[in-house]
Amino acid sequence: MAKNKRIARARATIDRGKSYPLADAVALVKRNATAKFDETIEMSMNLGIDPRHADQMVRGLINLPHGTGKTVRVGVFARGAKAEEAQAAGADVVGAEDLAEKVQAGEIGFDRCIATPDMMGVVGRLGKILGPRGLMPNPRLGTVTMDVKGAVAAAKGGQVEFRAEKAGIIHAGIGKASFDEAKLIENARALADAVIKAKPTGAKGTYVKSAGLSSTMGPGLKLEIASLTP
Repeated sequence: MAKNKRIARARATIDRGKSYPLADAVALVKRNATAKFDETIEMSMNLGIDPRHADQMVRGLINLPHGTGKTVRVGVFARGAKAEEAQAAGADVVGAEDLAEKVQAGEIGFDRCIATPDMMGVVGRLGKILGPRGLMPNPRLGTVTMDVKGAVAAAKGGQVEFRAEKAGIIHAGIGKASFDEAKLIENARALADAVIKAKPTGAKGTYVKSAGLSSTMGPGLKLEIASLTP
């Protein structure tokens, strides 16, 4: 009952028919994030694309200026010196065939997966497991690399992967409710800039159709698209 009253109060502060400037939206979402934990602030962007077509897929990585506030577990497929490098860099899970066996058994102890190029023969066999979870390493995203140390540091330091879903919508966390408003605004604009720069060649008409902001347990609100750029 208390939860329902809290949500009702939060919804009463929002004009559903209005698009809010980013700064106003951040302030309002933060104010409504009153759950008993540090809620994640998430931004969504509805794009004028059809991801079913290869030339309209939007996907990329962005290092948010102020990180995400989220603890990311990193798994690395590597052998020898590169496995040692991954462990020294702070990877949570490191292995080769042994790690592949754990994944096949349903033991996935990571939120981001990195692999050295020589391990892709092993990792490739895990495509049906890792792919649907968005965990498949990809050279274009920098997660198939010999720079294991750099990739682990980036993943741990607030790197966010964005990927358009079937309906052409991107969702990504841009920080926590405990973040300063200025940091959330900078993170939101960094994400928007990365998505805009990732506009595919096949996209026609209006690219960013709408955008929104919400917290884990709070109501969402619409954003003024023009306010997403400085």
